[in-house]
Amino acid sequence: MSGQVISAAASMVAAAIVAFVATWLLGKAMIPWLHKLKFGQTILDIGPSWHKNKQGTPTMGGIMFIISICASGAVVLLINTIMKNPLGIDSQMHIKLWAGMAMALAFGLIGFADDYIKVVKKRNLGLTIPQKSIAQIVACAGYLVALYFAMGKSPYMYVPFIGNVKLGIWFWILGVCVLYGAINAVNFTDGIDGLCASVTVTCAAGFIVIAVMHSFFGMGILASALMGGCAGFLVYNHHPAKVFMGDTGSMFLGGLVVALAYAIDCPLILIFLGILYVIEAMSDVIQIGYFKLTHGKRIFRMAPIHHHFEMGGWSENKIVTVFSVVNIIGCIIGIILMK
Repeated sequence: MSGQVISAAASMVAAAIVAFVATWLLGKAMIPWLHKLKFGQTILDIGPSWHKNKQGTPTMGGIMFIISICASGAVVLLINTIMKNPLGIDSQMHIKLWAGMAMALAFGLIGFADDYIKVVKKRNLGLTIPQKSIAQIVACAGYLVALYFAMGKSPYMYVPFIGNVKLGIWFWILGVCVLYGAINAVNFTDGIDGLCASVTVTCAAGFIVIAVMHSFFGMGILASALMGGCAGFLVYNHHPAKVFMGDTGSMFLGGLVVALAYAIDCPLILIFLGILYVIEAMSDVIQIGYFKLTHGKRIFRMAPIHHHFEMGGWSENKIVTVFSVVNIIGCIIGIILMK
């Protein structure tokens, strides 16, 4: 095993451990603080009736892992730079990683504003659609511009079995679609205790394997921090949850998984490494479409699909376990495609 691989492995392990411990420690301080501020979740009547028991559980807990993931990833990347780049992370990858973290933070801030209005201002709908749309477009544009210059103003995408494909104007269209789709898909997954964080742990693990396979060590560090931060959050978010991540956390996670996919020039890989996100989002789209076409009929008992199984008698822990396994299978397929 080469010295570079050993250094990379140590760096990724360090990033994961630091993010895990930092999130765990922040939870000890932040959860009582959120309780004191009465930043409790309001459970809407449209959800399962037994979710009313979760009323008042602190939300915006995503702040815990946002701080930990960004701090852990940034510190490890900076140490690598100070030590004369033993991991061989090139300038293009650096731009992609730093721009990715900035973009994820921007979406986290949008989510925070939405949560703050819902919880503190007691306005259940949060940001208005125009406010949220404009903020998201600005965040998307800033990130895509950074990627555009990182790719030498000639954007491309890696497609398995084909290679790099020049995108032209489709770079911008695809980028907005991927970002918007991923952020909303991850948000749909945050519907029961521990589900979003657990699925994201498996997604991050898939990116780590790809990073090791192809020596994408910079991306591997950020993916390791993501995995550690989400695992640390699960200490408090597993059923019965002591804290929820809120839109603050789910929008940040959506942005970061997109950043990891773009770091390896393959946003399409999210179809597999985030297969559960796709299933959750599509179940909602199918339910709404079928409801409108049939004037009131439904395919699922309730959408997104985790509620369908919940209404069918599955426990939250069973749903989290089965859905995480499904995403692991998707990750294995994605890893094979990236060989």
